[in-house]
Amino acid sequence: MDALYYIFFLIIALGVLITFHEAGHFLVARWTGVHVVRFCVGFGKPFLTWRDRRGTEFCIAPLPLGGYLRMYDQRDPDAASHAPPDPALAHRSYDRLKPQWRIAIALGGPGANFVLAIALYWAAAVIGVTAVVPTIGAVAEDSPAMRAGLRGGEEIVAVDGKATADWADVALALAARLGETGVIEVEAQRDGRRTSHAIAIDHWHAGATDPDPIGSLGIDFAPLAVIGGVRDGEPAMRAGLRAKDRITHVDGDPIVLWDEFAARVRASPGESLRLTVERADEGEIAADRWRSDEMRITPATRVGDDGAEYGYVGAAAGMLTHVVRYGVVDAVSRAVAETWATTALTVNLLGKMITGRVSPTNIAGPITIAKAAGDSARAGIGRFLSLLALISISLGVINLLPIPVLDGGLVVLNAVELVRRKPVSAWAESMGARVGIVLVAGMMVLAFYNDITRWLWPGL
Repeated sequence: MDALYYIFFLIIALGVLITFHEAGHFLVARWTGVHVVRFCVGFGKPFLTWRDRRGTEFCIAPLPLGGYLRMYDQRDPDAASHAPPDPALAHRSYDRLKPQWRIAIALGGPGANFVLAIALYWAAAVIGVTAVVPTIGAVAEDSPAMRAGLRGGEEIVAVDGKATADWADVALALAARLGETGVIEVEAQRDGRRTSHAIAIDHWHAGATDPDPIGSLGIDFAPLAVIGGVRDGEPAMRAGLRAKDRITHVDGDPIVLWDEFAARVRASPGESLRLTVERADEGEIAADRWRSDEMRITPATRVGDDGAEYGYVGAAAGMLTHVVRYGVVDAVSRAVAETWATTALTVNLLGKMITGRVSPTNIAGPITIAKAAGDSARAGIGRFLSLLALISISLGVINLLPIPVLDGGLVVLNAVELVRRKPVSAWAESMGARVGIVLVAGMMVLAFYNDITRWLWPGL
């Protein structure tokens, strides 16, 4: 069932992104006046088709790994069969367009992806995204994070000046530094007091396969001493503990991890413990709304299989979360800024892959996208929309690469014609298309290979 779940959300994700991409080409083509013969989402024999009053055929095909727009072009051998229904419009051919208009059509697809990303980020910001507060569980001994002064229990609030509302923000900010040498600036917070930490890096993860930016710094996701839930009638409920309470001290001793709290409870059957608890007045935890309370709890006594007594309070571990939400107007600037930052990050990482500073094994294919789409959908509609925005930006950036058969290649081809004031030779255009097909096919094979080794045979 999980496979069907992931496939469903893969189809939804790719369907939305490809439709918007091709719609961008379509709208600009219609604006220029050229006759659009076919608008198709997916590859293969269409299973659903219809025509509009202008004679354009719209279709959906079964393989949702792309799409295409076919425009009337008198250079095609079968151009006569695809001419506009009205003979008076037969001059509306792609080959008769000026180069600048062809460039506009080529840019329409990637442009639509960036506009869609802004819309998706805006919707996610208004709906709200439940985020796991990036609070450090533990820091490994003699790790880069420890040498920089980071400690367990601190919340990472910014990396290199970029605010981090959750662990995903931390991961993206660190990913931007892959392959680099220099200093990562991390801003952390504890008890409302902020501190800055500089982590030195040297060709950080250059060429590494599946790098772990957070873990490699020595930062551990060990569960914090946060209450996930309490059982009716047990000591935790009687003491007044509730979900999302964070325990910071037991009898005055500082507590960070759940294991530390559990150890104190197990070692104190029947003994009264004084807890210092941080809690939020509202339903979701936010570091700037915490207030500190003190309470006493007496663990119940239980006997283990070995006959030894241990303490028990009837509480389960949880996570610190908060909802990141913006107003309708504020969300616009947030969406634009997020789209710009993500585009810059994508271009940066792509450039590092080309120069060898980041391993090409990080290129994701449909299996990875399917899993990410399904997991984000489980995390909520806001998280799913944010992922769609990220993939939409990636699709837009990749299509702008100056590779023949991609939109960027068409831009270059027509830009050369614009400068030379005469078309590129048919031979050069044909050879460029062949090279482009080989390069694109190679990228697809690499993406599938990465997926297979990452998910099906992780030990390969």
